[in-house]
Amino acid sequence: MSPAHNRITAAPQDPLTFIRVSIAAAIATIGLKFEAYALTQSVGLLSDAIEAFVNLAAALGALWALIAAARPPDERYHFGQAKAEYFSSGFEGALIIVAAAAIAYAALERLLHPVAISFGIAGPLLSGIASAINLGAALWILKGARIHRSITLEADAKHLLTDVWTSVGVLAGFAMVAITGLAWLDSVVALGVALHITFTGWRLVQRSASGLLDEALDPKAEASIKEVLNRHRSARVDFHAVRTRRSGQRAFVSLHMVVPPTWTVRMAHELANTVEREIIDSVPFASVITHIEPNDDPGAFTDANEP
Repeated sequence: MSPAHNRITAAPQDPLTFIRVSIAAAIATIGLKFEAYALTQSVGLLSDAIEAFVNLAAALGALWALIAAARPPDERYHFGQAKAEYFSSGFEGALIIVAAAAIAYAALERLLHPVAISFGIAGPLLSGIASAINLGAALWILKGARIHRSITLEADAKHLLTDVWTSVGVLAGFAMVAITGLAWLDSVVALGVALHITFTGWRLVQRSASGLLDEALDPKAEASIKEVLNRHRSARVDFHAVRTRRSGQRAFVSLHMVVPPTWTVRMAHELANTVEREIIDSVPFASVITHIEPNDDPGAFTDANEP
């Protein structure tokens, strides 16, 4: 069996730097959004403020996940703790759903027991400033997610972007109430916010579950692996039992390579090394394990666990 190869590309910034920005943005926007609600008594702005608390809790969970995922393999966790990222994104999705329920409850309560809304520029202005902070943080964190191939950073960035669009919708609803005088529109907007972020939370939970269940790599990565193997296939060399999975930013690939029984161990090992290096070049952050078999053994072409 050939040794596993692993290549980690150096990234320009520590992933923790990105998540610390998210924490700072959450703390700043909590104060701004709750002040906006206090000035207006708008349940739509209250829903926006509640989601700001979710942003903070999610960012703290993401910080824990990134610290755990960065730990090297040890005697207890032979493959490291990269899957902690899936717990974080799942936790974030669950928090979003809980926040949606709280927002919906507040909206229905306000619909049944209306409260006068105070109109003015201060409340919407504070909410707008908070949205600008979230937008800047989200775009920067999304860049970090692409650099580090981190589902935790991606989930946090997309959550912040969702929060930005939520704020835009809430402010639009606030303006509609001011123009039309229909106070019930404020509650309807809040219910719309709750429904929208519920879908966001559910998608995060689903994606996290797929990662924890060892879902195969995406079609693009699978196609890259297939292309490498096809380059080395011949009348004497073949591959089968190719399996892939992702664990946080890392990708794991295992395969069986069938070679002539007359080959020396060195010949087979050198070809396995070449194949593994090419796969790693095609699939960033990959670890590859190759099992070598002789092609004169009928059992070499079968695998009881192969799908």
